[in-house]
Amino acid sequence: MNSVLCGEGKKKKPSSELGWEGPPPPRGCEVFVGKIPRDMYEDELVPVFERAGKIYEFRLMMEFSGENRGYAFVMYTTKEEAQLAIRILNNYEIRPGKFIGVCVSLDNCRLFIGAIPKEKKKEEILDEMKKVTEGVVDVIVYPNATDKTKNRGFAFVEYESHRAAAMARRRLIPGTFQLWGHTIQVDWADPEKEVDEETMQRVKVLYVRNLMISTTEDTIKAEFNKFKPGVVERVKKLRDYAFVHFFNREDAVAAMSVMNGKCIDGASIEVTLAKPVNKESTWRQHLNGQISPSSENLLGFSNKEDGHQKSLGKAASFSVRLNGQHSPNPPEIERCTYPFFPGTKLTPISMYSLKSSHFSSAVMHLDYYCNKNNWAPPEYYLYSATSQDGKILLVYKIVIPSIANGSQSYFMPDKLCTTLEDAKELAAQFTLLHLANCTPYLA
Repeated sequence: MNSVLCGEGKKKKPSSELGWEGPPPPRGCEVFVGKIPRDMYEDELVPVFERAGKIYEFRLMMEFSGENRGYAFVMYTTKEEAQLAIRILNNYEIRPGKFIGVCVSLDNCRLFIGAIPKEKKKEEILDEMKKVTEGVVDVIVYPNATDKTKNRGFAFVEYESHRAAAMARRRLIPGTFQLWGHTIQVDWADPEKEVDEETMQRVKVLYVRNLMISTTEDTIKAEFNKFKPGVVERVKKLRDYAFVHFFNREDAVAAMSVMNGKCIDGASIEVTLAKPVNKESTWRQHLNGQISPSSENLLGFSNKEDGHQKSLGKAASFSVRLNGQHSPNPPEIERCTYPFFPGTKLTPISMYSLKSSHFSSAVMHLDYYCNKNNWAPPEYYLYSATSQDGKILLVYKIVIPSIANGSQSYFMPDKLCTTLEDAKELAAQFTLLHLANCTPYLA
């Protein structure tokens, strides 16, 4: 096993001493471990995680004081072992009354670069990034939704390793680095959620991007039905991308091969299999990243044309305690409408008598949980700032009067939004995340 203490000093054994041959384990073999007691070390932790399989590397993050930082990374030799660790050790009682959290670790190798001149082509951006950073593998650039000759003002830069991406991010700190005379915006790209191969083998929905805004769902359906009439069940289009549902997977795979790169209304489209949303996603994963737009089940907060915004995903399920009672993760919500027939009996109902699974919005979740804990409703205070290019950016501060005198008087995310709705949703998500980790309110 490769043992690493990260923080004040490092202790690491080279892989050659571990009896390991070949390259390191692939992505998906590492798990993140949180809520570790600060006075717990490898001698107690490693035997617990070895129950799931052979450990390739164990990294415990350390403070200068000698205590650990409360989290660690465990890399197994196979993805199956990592998944087993999540199943058997998430919410494991590591010490009396102390429960650890275990989830997949996303080894991010991609950076988000914003405020790029919209006239720059992919080749120009790729060449420039290779000049100023090392380890660049590829650049992903999306065309403007209304003018396909321009980009959207941002790009994603893929690096050969997480370390290379981290070094590049450090070099490209906003405010200190310019490209083509523009001060760029740099952040970690929101990693795509991995979907297991077994699930992907059942997918019969195609994700189609780079469509014209004016292209209709009927046009898309007609184009995809051309190679084999009657195979498309339905089409759902959002702005310049769409989801094409097929009756059979075989037809979806065949259509993907035929239609990728084809022109519809003058736009060259990209076609891939849609990725189902991971139902086990947590609030923390959504705040630190986004659901890929190739996942259909989202709330419609798509990437903005100016490109410097990272979209907010669907409000995910999460598990908290309400009045001492553990609330299970709500099931997947069916998001659709039903016909309202004459004579249908309607019954007055309070939203607070519903289950949490009836809410998809973080704002509604927060109001619901405040009520369930007999707290006063959350108070939202709106603030604004001006971006470098003159845009008004918004952020909400949330105060929950019932706990304002406790460990934290208010909650405010560290991201600014361009729309009021996004700002309010993000603030509610941020607050829920912190409440879920805050005792004694929502332990």
